Amino acid sequence: MKWIIFFDGHCGLCSRSVRFFANSDSRDQLRFAPLQGETASAQDLQKYADSDDGSVVVLRESDGQLFYRFDALLELLHALGGPWKLLLFSKILPRCVREYLYRTVARNRMRWFGKADNCDLADPELIKRLLP
Repeated sequence: MKWIIFFDGHCGLCSRSVRFFANSDSRDQLRFAPLQGETASAQDLQKYADSDDGSVVVLRESDGQLFYRFDALLELLHALGGPWKLLLFSKILPRCVREYLYRTVARNRMRWFGKADNCDLADPELIKRLLP
């Protein structure tokens, strides 16, 4: 199964997360596309690019299912498998708590982690997995 992770291309935390997920994806299932890019536009997701909530959107290609914010992170953990699946226990938290935690980090991400540098994703192996 394949997934496309749409992320804020201007966000330092998002760029670091993309590198982390790419390095953790031993089965080469994940592809990455900035919310400001053509792939996101083709999926009508560009509205999330300027969103203050730091939305991460995950598209599961097998069925076209979209996941947003914290649910997108849970889907990524599921995709990675292995020990990362242990973190799926966070599903026991009520959705309102999960979303509150996600939005708190998202609102502060630029202040805490800064803006992304174009060089953040310059690794040749990662570039192969980036979609326009």
